[in-house]
Amino acid sequence: MSKDWKIYTKTGDDGETSLIGGTRVPKHHERIEAYGTIDELNSFVGLLRDQQIDASYRNFLIKVQEHLFVIESLFAADKESVLETLPGISCDHVQMLEKAIDEMNEELPPLTNFILPGGHPAVSYSHVARTICRRAERVCLRISRQNEVDKLNLKYLNRLSDYFFVLARKLALEMNAVEIPWKPGC
Repeated sequence: MSKDWKIYTKTGDDGETSLIGGTRVPKHHERIEAYGTIDELNSFVGLLRDQQIDASYRNFLIKVQEHLFVIESLFAADKESVLETLPGISCDHVQMLEKAIDEMNEELPPLTNFILPGGHPAVSYSHVARTICRRAERVCLRISRQNEVDKLNLKYLNRLSDYFFVLARKLALEMNAVEIPWKPGC
């Protein structure tokens, strides 16, 4: 970016913004809501990555953030010709998440109850990322009911929320944080 580049364009002052490709839409448009929610998730992943966690988790989370930017751009694109120029999510990306989940799960005690989020800041941030990811998935699913959406994007978000849940449990184990079971009727 040149040093003359400015963050403000003044083109959104009336409540509209542009999709990739130039189509102007209201800032409350469902596509803006989708990629904005994914961007929110990406920011929380950055916060989680900034915690005192093992470098292998941080490196993995960087890959996740890169994948989230891919999904954001796909929801921000307004034309098929634009979509063709963008990277995509592949089965390998979903399998990467599944492999990480399976590896972490091997070291975790069986889950017999729902657990209350918390116990350590890194664990809590992972749970926040999980819940934002679920919201992003819901928003993207809503769009997919009326628009063509690559199902791998939805599958990735679904698996990613599972990843954050298992990561929260794994971090709790490594940090000696107590998992508090939810006891209905208390």
